[in-house]
Amino acid sequence: MNPTVATHGPTACLSVTGQGEPGGGEYAAAVQAIYTVATALGAGYAPLEGQWWVEDERPALEVPREQWRWHLMLPLPAAPSAGTLEAAREHSRVACPAAYRIRLATVAEGECVELLHEGPFSEEPRSLKVIHDYMAEQGLVPNGPHHEVYLSPPDDPAPRTLLRQPVRPA
Repeated sequence: MNPTVATHGPTACLSVTGQGEPGGGEYAAAVQAIYTVATALGAGYAPLEGQWWVEDERPALEVPREQWRWHLMLPLPAAPSAGTLEAAREHSRVACPAAYRIRLATVAEGECVELLHEGPFSEEPRSLKVIHDYMAEQGLVPNGPHHEVYLSPPDDPAPRTLLRQPVRPA
């Protein structure tokens, strides 16, 4: 596992913000809403992404998961034209009442340290330590929330997740 440095410029995304554990009720409703609206927009497939953070002085992994905060994002090839997102949300509300929560966001993280994590989500702390050790060696500090790109379905027995941390010089 070797981290790499990559630069990520502005990307238009469907986005929904919430709080709670991955796989919990609010999270599941948000995932359904973002994909329902994306389908109504006619957007092609893109892997789901998430930015994660806590509003607590403790390290994130010591905070109870129900207190975790997140932005779920689905990258789009381009920002939808005026009125298109609103129409897709309205069309989706019948099948998915949470569709009203979906917003358009532009994500521009700049320089990031990335590492492909292969295996259960429960083993991510090991990969995160590799990222943070690399950042320390390179004189880098976090410059935004932790970011994950889910490259495989959540029920995959061997999930693949791109772990990404925006950084800046210390």
